[in-house]
Amino acid sequence: EVLKKIRSVAPTKTTVLLLGETGTGKGVMARLIHAHSNRKENQFIGVHCGAIPDTLMESELFGHEKGAFTGAVKRKLGKFEIAKAGTIFLDEINTITSSTQIKLLQVLQDRTFQPVGGEINIETDARFIAASNCDLREMAESGEFRKDLYYRLNVFPIVLPPLRERKEDIPELVSQFIRQLNLFHAKQISEVHALVLEALDAYDWPGNIRELENLIERAHILETSSTLTPESFPMELFQNQPPITQIALNASKSLAEVRRAGVENIERQYLKEILSINKGRIDASARDAAISTRQLHKLLTKYGIQKSEFK
Repeated sequence: EVLKKIRSVAPTKTTVLLLGETGTGKGVMARLIHAHSNRKENQFIGVHCGAIPDTLMESELFGHEKGAFTGAVKRKLGKFEIAKAGTIFLDEINTITSSTQIKLLQVLQDRTFQPVGGEINIETDARFIAASNCDLREMAESGEFRKDLYYRLNVFPIVLPPLRERKEDIPELVSQFIRQLNLFHAKQISEVHALVLEALDAYDWPGNIRELENLIERAHILETSSTLTPESFPMELFQNQPPITQIALNASKSLAEVRRAGVENIERQYLKEILSINKGRIDASARDAAISTRQLHKLLTKYGIQKSEFK
């Protein structure tokens, strides 16, 4: 349901308000909207409002002119000006001050803003996405948040339930994470093993999407093939699943070939796990495995595993 709404609103210019508890993936959804929009070739600018001091918020969003205040030694571009015809995402918008709310209202109404200390209006065509982990309607009713700004933001609200309540979104989220990680780590991982998807679906996700993203990133670093395999994930994830050695047995092969493949799977998983525990240190890993460092080097070469991936 969430992804269906995102696909519907992504191609438009409509302002989107993402609502949900911490870790439900508001930032991920904002990037997904941008990626499926006709602005995807332009900038995506994310601003974590709760992490910026109140005194710097207006300068951060709208920029400032040289000499606008003490320490403003040169002109600074704000996030709206940098975003241009792209997308700007304001996370935890519920934390901004009333003076910033007024300026933000002007941007949404007139599509113009003034840098701090400036006199000339600057136009913006940025697509606006906001997010809050608090009930903005309740804040507006109590006077903690401007009602007129709330109504401007609440054009297309999307409530993000915890991941455990929308597990049908997991495959697409995983694909999104893999695409991003491929860019950063120069890998070409394109598939996810069926057993991994089953295990992800069976898990309760107390850490929501943030936990899923971290798990996929760890597996992406460890993986040496083009498919995310069970060996690259923590063993605990599969505690309710069939043992890995029971997966995808090929009856056309001989018993010796199947046995060898099973041993190799276990060895590969074991080596990755022990290197991860020891942060890539060969001496410590060899000691824990009760083998020589020379034997460990030979095994790492055999399976194409790089110790640098675990540091």
